[in-house]
Amino acid sequence: MVVPKKELFDVFDGFSQNLMITLAEIEAIKKQVQDLVEENTQLRLENNKLRERLTQVSDNQFEKNHHQVKQHLDSIYEDGFHICTDFYGQRRENDESCAFCLELLYRE
Repeated sequence: MVVPKKELFDVFDGFSQNLMITLAEIEAIKKQVQDLVEENTQLRLENNKLRERLTQVSDNQFEKNHHQVKQHLDSIYEDGFHICTDFYGQRRENDESCAFCLELLYRE
């Protein structure tokens, strides 16, 4: 079977147009992937910075709370009460020192 030249060129022309459309679609998808990769990189950097900041804030808050608790316990001890786990809240007789309470106060 002999295909006329015109039909053969029409088939090649249609095939060529389909390839051009497919190539344009591939380029559009490639651009979208590139944009997503850039956005992902930016979000990763921002996420790392936020994690670092959160760690700093958490550490600072812990130090502040730890200091306040220590001051509160010191105040209770100075008022003449035990702050150790064995005798917590009981009055210290004659304001005598308690090794357990002092260990809690001066522990690092």
